[in-house]
Amino acid sequence: MIGRTLSHYRVTAKLGSGGMGVVYEAEDTSLGRHVALKFLPPEFAQDASMLERFQREARAASALNHPGICTVYAIDQHEGQHFIAMELLEGHTLAERIRRGPFDLPELLDLGIQMADALESAHARGIVHRDIKPANIFINSRGQAKILDFGLAKVEMRRSAIGQAEAPTTARADELTKAGTTLGTVSYMSPEQARAQVTDARTDIFSLGAVLYQMATGTLPFEGESSAVIFDAILNRDPVPVQQLNAALPAELGRMLAKALEKDRNLRYQSATDLKTDLLRLKRDVDSGGKRAPESDPRRVPAASQSEKSIAVLYFENLSGIKEDEYLRDGVTEDIVTELSKIKGLKIFSRATVLAYRDRAVTPATIGQQLNAAYVLIGSLRRAGARLRINAQLVDTHTDFPLWSERYDREMKDVFEVQDEIARKIAEALRITLSPQEQQALATKPTEDLHAYDLYLRGKSHARRMTRQDLDFALQMFESAVAIDPKFALAHAAIANASVFCYVNFEREQRWLDRANASMQRAVAISPDAPEVQVAEGWIMYGGSNYEEASRRARAAIERKADCDGAYVLLGRSLFASGRHAEVLEIADAALKASGNDYNTYVPIVNAMGALGKRDALRNITIQRVQVLEAHLMNVPEDARARTILAGDYAFLGRIDDCNREANLAMALRPNDALVAYNIACMYCNLGRKEDGLKTLRKAWEAGFRDSDWARNDPDLALVHADPEFEKLYPVSR
Repeated sequence: MIGRTLSHYRVTAKLGSGGMGVVYEAEDTSLGRHVALKFLPPEFAQDASMLERFQREARAASALNHPGICTVYAIDQHEGQHFIAMELLEGHTLAERIRRGPFDLPELLDLGIQMADALESAHARGIVHRDIKPANIFINSRGQAKILDFGLAKVEMRRSAIGQAEAPTTARADELTKAGTTLGTVSYMSPEQARAQVTDARTDIFSLGAVLYQMATGTLPFEGESSAVIFDAILNRDPVPVQQLNAALPAELGRMLAKALEKDRNLRYQSATDLKTDLLRLKRDVDSGGKRAPESDPRRVPAASQSEKSIAVLYFENLSGIKEDEYLRDGVTEDIVTELSKIKGLKIFSRATVLAYRDRAVTPATIGQQLNAAYVLIGSLRRAGARLRINAQLVDTHTDFPLWSERYDREMKDVFEVQDEIARKIAEALRITLSPQEQQALATKPTEDLHAYDLYLRGKSHARRMTRQDLDFALQMFESAVAIDPKFALAHAAIANASVFCYVNFEREQRWLDRANASMQRAVAISPDAPEVQVAEGWIMYGGSNYEEASRRARAAIERKADCDGAYVLLGRSLFASGRHAEVLEIADAALKASGNDYNTYVPIVNAMGALGKRDALRNITIQRVQVLEAHLMNVPEDARARTILAGDYAFLGRIDDCNREANLAMALRPNDALVAYNIACMYCNLGRKEDGLKTLRKAWEAGFRDSDWARNDPDLALVHADPEFEKLYPVSR
């Protein structure tokens, strides 16, 4: 096969073989990427059941989009040879690693959490794997577990013609013992599989329990010299307690594995979520140096007296139901985070950390388990005319008991006093004495006028989208805000930022830089030390291609305020535009932790990973960005630029239909926008469509995007970088 071309795949190397196929590395000549091709053995091609199993693998895996599941791009055939094109992984199988002996507890827990999380995602889509074993789990070079081979998977629920759920489909043991399965599979079978009974999600939990047992002890829970002996052990014998085989393991892990390996599935873990939660809790206890004392233990410290008082502030719920109030909900929530961050006795989780829980029905206990947060602040707001009603509640995640709650029914102009009071009341509930400096910081307001603040928040929500139409609207909002309150430093700084964006992306005219400088000077005169003002100074440096000074200003702002709005975006873009790709990756974790709720933060990080050829890391962060973009577009569906970035990510992940849908929507929303055209050009290049890429890139140039430093560094445009047309549009900057 090596050297042959099938469809648009050129086979380059053989990677391995197994009962259900031979796997080769190949180059996808259409997209310019390397993939793995799994071929159905010729002797199975005429076997309808084997072909169905092979196709089932592709259908099941392609229905899932999760970093812990190997991505399937396509199923195809060429001259009678059936094959699946899938993600190319670098690393080793879990089976290879297990041969070296038991795992250290931290590594076992990390991988166990990843595998349970992947199964949770599959089960949520009604897909049961039914063949979880070490050979079907791959550990890539970054330590990420990937579940492979959905050849035995079956959709648990099917839909009738009118959309109603019907009875679960059955999966009998005779389906599992045809040619192509191995004896190794038997060792991880559940009792219901051995008895030829109906399978469900709990079947995978049993198999995962067997895998974790082997990782913990180095031995299988059910052993024997023949399949009959193994079946008897699975059905009738309990495995040796793990502590007898590895005394270093905590008793809690032994309890968890025993529950996962319960023969009666009604007594087993009922969901992958439950197992993952227990693994997360044990990981937390191990990381903190020991298991938490039980409730009856007098050594247990009450939650309100814990030395580290950590709080996750969830995005408040918008009860008005009016989409226009989303920016207010986000602004109030983020400002409360900022207020609480001024209190030294508190650890406040960043906005990016809690973004995943936005608009989700989730309990404080779950937040506590998943984030190791001692407390959760939950709330809601409803605006009616000039009045604002805010409900807030601080909940102890361990007891699920509210330590403090309050309802505010005030005039809109009192919103700053409400935010201030919430922060003070939380400090009081947690018995924290505020210093005079902290009291003064809490009393500081961004503006004396609520209407000006409201206009500023509206402008911010549009400025992040960066299309020309959105920036024009944002500038109107910011100008109106400073007309009401001329001393509103943040609004002056925002005018400077938006003016630079217009200059860099749309119109290289000096008037934009002059406008930015004038607004920045006003901001400096009012509040010279404000981090947001330092960011505005940095953007002006960026507009003048002074990337070194721009990055210095950004770092100064971050030092003063880690989650300063736009600071990491400025720093990342400055480093990337100057070709310092490795330095972009050095700040990536901190940037995403502080500002990962802003999709702009991802842009230079993703591009730097692409430029440096870090394939695994690039795929993982792309999947992460897809989740951020999809969540953002649920709330702001009109954000055309976000749709173009999402289209490019879908193209990279091989989701071509989704890619085309988002690109078409973006072009319909902003047909003549330079940034939209530029991002669509990047998408075309990623798809190998060079002529379309160049044509759309010229459209972007004509609409005003003429940033040569960025375009020449952008790995998405690698396909056209050497083309004379590209050189003409984006020559080396002087």
